[in-house]
Amino acid sequence: MKRRSFLITTGIAAAYGILGGAEWGSFFSKPDLTQLTLLHTNDLHSRIHPFSEDAGERAGLGGITRLSAVVKNIRSSVDHSLLLDCGDVLQGTPYFNLFDGKLEFQLMSKMGYDAGTIGNHEFDAGIEMLAKNFDYLNFPIISSNYDFSDTPLKGKVLPYQIQNKGGIKVGIFGLGIELFGLVPEQLFGNTVYKDPILVSQEVSTFLKNEANCDLVICLSHLGYEYESSKVSDRVIAAESENIDVILGGHTHTFLEGAVTIANKKGEAVLINQAGRSGKMLGRIDLLFEKNKKGKCVSCINIPIGS
Repeated sequence: MKRRSFLITTGIAAAYGILGGAEWGSFFSKPDLTQLTLLHTNDLHSRIHPFSEDAGERAGLGGITRLSAVVKNIRSSVDHSLLLDCGDVLQGTPYFNLFDGKLEFQLMSKMGYDAGTIGNHEFDAGIEMLAKNFDYLNFPIISSNYDFSDTPLKGKVLPYQIQNKGGIKVGIFGLGIELFGLVPEQLFGNTVYKDPILVSQEVSTFLKNEANCDLVICLSHLGYEYESSKVSDRVIAAESENIDVILGGHTHTFLEGAVTIANKKGEAVLINQAGRSGKMLGRIDLLFEKNKKGKCVSCINIPIGS
C-alpha cells in the first residue's frame, strides 16, 4: 500500500467556509481520511505562570499553567494529536534559578508532551545538570546534529524517533543551533555540532524513503529567518527534499499561522513558530487520505491569555 498523502488544514473553520458546510461534512466523514493535530511550543523560558497584571501589554498572557489547560481542551476534542516542543524550555524566571530546570521538565511531562528538542538555554546550568534533569522527562528529547557521545548526555538523546498516530507513521528529528560563541564552552562540554543542512537531508531521506514515514517533522531551534546567510528554518526548508513540516524556535517569531516554502523539488514545506513564553500555542491540523496526492493549506495559531 502506498504511503498516505496529507491535506494540511489549520483552521477547520476556514476550510469549512471554502468547501461549504455540507460538502465539508461529507469530505471529513470519509472512512479513509485521518486527522492528526500538531500542537507545538517553543522558547517557554521557564514561564510557569502568566505574566503579572503590571506587565503592560503582556499582562495575563502566556505561562505553562494556562497553556496546559488549552492543550488539554484541544486534545479532548481530537482523536489523534502530537504535542511537541522546539527548545529553550529553560531560563527566564526565578523558577529556573531555584530549580535548575527540574520543575519545567516535570510540568512538561505532566502535560503529556510527545517529543522535544534542545535549545541553547538548556545548557545554562551546565550539561551535567541537564543530563540529571532529563531523568524527570517521560518523553524523548531528539537532536540529530548534536553529537553527545563524549558527554553526560550520551544515551539520553535520540537522533530521531518514529511514532504512530491513528495509523499515520510520523518521523521526527531535531536540529540545534551552533553553540560555540553563543553558550560558554564549559557549559556544553564536548558536544559536537554537525552541519544542520547535511544532517537534515540525511535523516529526512532515511525517514521518508527507508522508514516509509507518512509525515516527516523537523523540530528546529535554528531560528525562523536571518538577514545574513545564517542557517534558518527557511533555509533548511528550501534545501530539503523530504521534510514536510518544520516547527521552530530561537528567534521568538510570532506567526499568525504556518507559512510554506518550496523545497528543492518544488513541493511545499510547512514552517511554523509560536513566539515565546507560552503566549501562543502553535496548531496545525493535517488530513491524511490514503493513496491520493495533493495538499490544501490554511492555518491558525492560538493566543494564550486575555
